[in-house]
This record gives sequence, C-alpha cells and structure tokens, in this order.
Amino acid sequence: MAFIRLAIFGLIVLTVLFWLVRLYARSVRREALEEDWNEAAAEGRAETTRDTFVEAGMRDYEKSLLRKLIWLVYVLPIIVVGLIIYLMNYR
Repeated sequence: MAFIRLAIFGLIVLTVLFWLVRLYARSVRREALEEDWNEAAAEGRAETTRDTFVEAGMRDYEKSLLRKLIWLVYVLPIIVVGLIIYLMNYR
C-alpha cells in the first residue's frame, strides 16, 4: 500500500515538474527566437514578420530533440526509484 501511495504522489510531483520545465523551456526558446529576429531586423535581414518568424521557430522546436529530452523528467526518477527498490529488497 505504501508503494502505491508513493507512486501516486510521485507521479503527481513529476507531472507538475514536467509542466514547469516544459513551460520554462518553451519560454526560453521563444525569447531566443525573438532576440534572433530583433538582431536580423536591426541589420535589415528580417524577411518575415516577427510573429511569423517566432511561430515557425516554435514549430521547429516542437519537433526538436530538446523537447523530447524533457520526458526524462519522468523516466529518470522512475528508473532510479525502481533500481533503489530492487537493490534494497532483492540484493
């Protein structure tokens, strides 16, 4: 019973942490894209509007490896806890 309680609360905490990391990573990427566009506009190289440039960059970000690596927020703690439980009980 204690393991089920640990798993439920752990998954709730991991879900909150996942969403916080995801939102933070998206905001950092959006800010970087806005900076890139501002630099390009200052140099006269901006070919599209700022919103179009940022949205295209965010679509690329959604397909990137970095976004997929955020899933490690779930995977690594579950593996570590499972390994600790295994080593403590069966070794």
